[in-house]
Amino acid sequence: MPPAEPEVAAPARGHAAPGARAPRAEANGARGSGARTGLARHVTGTEGRRNAIALGIVALVVALPVRGLFRSPGPPMEEGFMLVFPEQVLKGALPNRDFLHLYGPGSLWALAGVFKVFGVSVISERAVGLLQQLAIIFGVYALARRWGRTLAVTAAVTSALIIIPFGFTALAWVGGVGLAICGLAAGVEARASTDEPRARRWAVLGGVLLGLAVLFRLDLALGVGIATIALVRGMPKARAHRLYAGIGAGLAPYVIQLATAGPGHSIQGMVVEPVFKLRGGRGLPIPPAWGHFDGFLQRAGALAQISWPFPALARPHQLFLWFFMLLGAIAFVLWQGWQATRRRPTSVSARTLFVVGIFGLGILPQALQRVDSGHFAWVSCVVFAFVPIAIFEAVRHHAPQVPVRRVTLASGGVMLVLLAFVIPAFTIRTYGDYSLQTFGIHRASYAVRHNGRVFYYGKPDRAAAANMVVAAAARISKPGQRLFVGPVNLRKTPYSDAYLYFLLPDLVPATYYIEMDPFDVTTSRLPHDLESADVVILSKIWDDWSEPNDSSKVGPATSQQVLERHFCHVGTYLNLYQLWQKKPASGMCVPDPAAS
Repeated sequence: MPPAEPEVAAPARGHAAPGARAPRAEANGARGSGARTGLARHVTGTEGRRNAIALGIVALVVALPVRGLFRSPGPPMEEGFMLVFPEQVLKGALPNRDFLHLYGPGSLWALAGVFKVFGVSVISERAVGLLQQLAIIFGVYALARRWGRTLAVTAAVTSALIIIPFGFTALAWVGGVGLAICGLAAGVEARASTDEPRARRWAVLGGVLLGLAVLFRLDLALGVGIATIALVRGMPKARAHRLYAGIGAGLAPYVIQLATAGPGHSIQGMVVEPVFKLRGGRGLPIPPAWGHFDGFLQRAGALAQISWPFPALARPHQLFLWFFMLLGAIAFVLWQGWQATRRRPTSVSARTLFVVGIFGLGILPQALQRVDSGHFAWVSCVVFAFVPIAIFEAVRHHAPQVPVRRVTLASGGVMLVLLAFVIPAFTIRTYGDYSLQTFGIHRASYAVRHNGRVFYYGKPDRAAAANMVVAAAARISKPGQRLFVGPVNLRKTPYSDAYLYFLLPDLVPATYYIEMDPFDVTTSRLPHDLESADVVILSKIWDDWSEPNDSSKVGPATSQQVLERHFCHVGTYLNLYQLWQKKPASGMCVPDPAAS
């Protein structure tokens, strides 16, 4: 049962509330004091055990699929560049001066630090990705704990079942949201505490975490900004000022980025290109189609899953409904939070629900900029977790006669039912698949290896071809030479096998566009980057890329002409990868006998 919450803050320690009776002296002195102490210890011990059980349930839900996810296939471009970019930082390269990075530098710096200590590997990178997800899940738990353990566990488990199936790739957005949620939890604690020094410490911590969230993803500024405004309204000024100071401290490292990469490069890479250039080639129709997937990766990711014992809609239908469920969830949580705050202006729990709703509204653009399951999950993992709490608030207000425990269990079960019966293909079903893979069941993951480094691919022929082309590229190159990775059709650059740079760390990336995006082909820089390479690996895997956006447009043939003029073909591997080499003085390259 959720604990009763006072509508006003409790008096500071050592001071009685106005009108309160002074504590009654114990008639029996030491004996009475000892009895009370024993009771307090019993209550504290029971409470501790219950908290441990609640956290243990959440930890178990997180732990079941971990082993399977550490060995699962990764997205070739996204996980690829989150392996390559931090290593380039360790080698002295600067984001947006030496390579395009569409987000804040915080995630690269964090990963670079981890790689410095633990080495550059998929395991190190995915460990960071796991920690980022834990920050979201347990941040949600901390916020929801104000409604009791049952709803807190339900919220955290809901968040886990949404975010975990999308893998442990250490993406900047996931890390930023994790920092933001933990920051909001610390800020709420600062607001609720009756101990002023403790409250101020929480405020500073919350501010630093919120600032770091924006350091990870600049586009989180909207969600963090409006949620902070909702959080500090009515907060004592001293605490609010410390929270603002913490945010400033978290944002301060942007000065380093601007000073090293330069304001022009930074603004171009983090604002102009992702907002004004990229979206035409990455956006998808809103709402998503009912009968088919518009996104190429969504279609390619529709791999065989474990059988599902319950009736389920087709996957495109589920995605369509998820879109409207997300919009409805944000509106519902925000409305209930606002209503609860109006009814109980000094209630910390009401303010918490309102802050979460405001934050959900602020991060909604992430789901709208590309309406696919990944972007939906990155917003839903926060908002859906608080739908049961919003239901609880609504029922307790409109039907207070209903027993609290019944309301708690019923509202907690609503979201889990929706995950299991409306959008299972993207949540519980995939979660179950990875959990089975933890025990070696239904695993479909194939290693691409080179010199102790490994990347996991989901199809055996692609992994085999990648192993062949990487080995061949290593044979014909020397450390310090330049490597270019791109699609076979250089007139379209919708995607990239960026992980190949990770497998060949002795070679220097020859292009600013390690992360290939649709607009890259139109830049004058790409042909020049290609010409500077010594070795070129081109992929045919993305030849049939087709989406209803600008990524399907064909650009100029300049890069293709540079390839044919300055490079010679070494070999093709399983008709999936091509290897090219800069033409030697003789004008002839030695073909690779291992090529198909």
